[in-house]
Amino acid sequence: QVKLVESGGGSVQAGGSLRLSCAASEDTYSSNCWGWFRQVPGKEREAVAAINTGSGRASGRTYYTDSVRGRFMIEQDNSKKVVYLQMNPVTPEDTAMYYCVADARFGCGVLADFENWGQGISVTVTS
Repeated sequence: QVKLVESGGGSVQAGGSLRLSCAASEDTYSSNCWGWFRQVPGKEREAVAAINTGSGRASGRTYYTDSVRGRFMIEQDNSKKVVYLQMNPVTPEDTAMYYCVADARFGCGVLADFENWGQGISVTVTS
């Protein structure tokens, strides 16, 4: 199975910015939808953002959960091999493990049912 590999996590001060990246382990991999989830220990997993990367009319459409809309941006690079989550500005509430996801089973959206999950990468926002 193709693996999704996240990078770019780490520690950042509140008000700062951070960009997460996600790439597939195989260059030929393609997905109709990519997204990001996050989870804080002891809390439920939260959908963060998604982008429609299929070939239909909704291609390029992005979706965000309310808590990050206007601060985060999900985008795919021109090669379509990397998906980014630009986070700016960040707050301590953004501290979590972030997971890259791909392959939505029933359509793309922030709450889509994704088949493929990365291992996760840690983001810590200090106040």
